[in-house]
Amino acid sequence: MNRRILFTFALLVIGVAWAATSPQAMSKKKSGSESAETEAPSAYAAGEKAIKAKDWDQAIAHLTKAVASNPEDADAENLLGYSYRKVGKLDLALEHYGRALTLNPKHKGAHEYIGETYLELGDVVKAEEHLGKLDRICTFGCEEYDELKAAIKAFKSKGSS
Repeated sequence: MNRRILFTFALLVIGVAWAATSPQAMSKKKSGSESAETEAPSAYAAGEKAIKAKDWDQAIAHLTKAVASNPEDADAENLLGYSYRKVGKLDLALEHYGRALTLNPKHKGAHEYIGETYLELGDVVKAEEHLGKLDRICTFGCEEYDELKAAIKAFKSKGSS
């Protein structure tokens, strides 16, 4: 009976320790102020909503606020880069994808999107570099790798026709 209680207690302690180190808990600990915690998610959510509506100017406005509120948010930097790319500001897109990758070098979405941006600029070599990085990051494959690979293939087929 005592072993069963000890085992149950050990599982409980492990569960509490895991919950305290989960990405959600860690992101709350990293935030320096409560206002950043409440403002950044709402600006980020509004940015995502604007992206879904293809309202790029609103997406840029909201995601700029999200990045200002939480400069450590690689996802917001990535989506801000995506929004800038959609309005044709490729230099700003590359800048924000670069920030996302500085914050999180294994950010799959940023690797895909920066690769697609390089294709828009006609730089297939740089796009393939990011495809290679995705290949290493996505051990068992991933959607971002597949999409960038397809984009590179389409780019190359246009050039050869």
